Amino acid sequence: MLPASFPTLAELNAWCRNTMGETLGIELTAVGERMIEGRMPVDHRTHQPMGLLHGGASVALAETLGSIGAVLQVDRTRQACVGLEINANHLKGVRSGYVVGRAEAIHVGRSTQVWEIRIRHEETDALVCISRITMAVIDLPAAKAPQS
Repeated sequence: MLPASFPTLAELNAWCRNTMGETLGIELTAVGERMIEGRMPVDHRTHQPMGLLHGGASVALAETLGSIGAVLQVDRTRQACVGLEINANHLKGVRSGYVVGRAEAIHVGRSTQVWEIRIRHEETDALVCISRITMAVIDLPAAKAPQS
């Protein structure tokens, strides 16, 4: 069971409005304590010129999942998470349908987090891409004291 402080899927999907995630059609579909899942269409928005899923779209899905997963691990009133490094191995081409990504925390520390993201073709369950993202946990600027 998730803590009450965890946003709902509807709230998480609202975070993606007016972002690259929304442009690419990314939809968050499941969330847990140290995991998050989402899906992305393989269509004109995510194709490369040869009609295959663009590797950059896979990386955008991976970074979206890893980043949101990471920020759910911190006190969002005091800290934020920003990407330090991401890598991806593209293993199989996909022309249509949806890909589904599942991000799982490998390390959740005070100053860094590491997440692994596996992206599969929804229809065949074939592994399309495996990615790892390292996130920095940063302190937000302290709120300025109210003036009297």
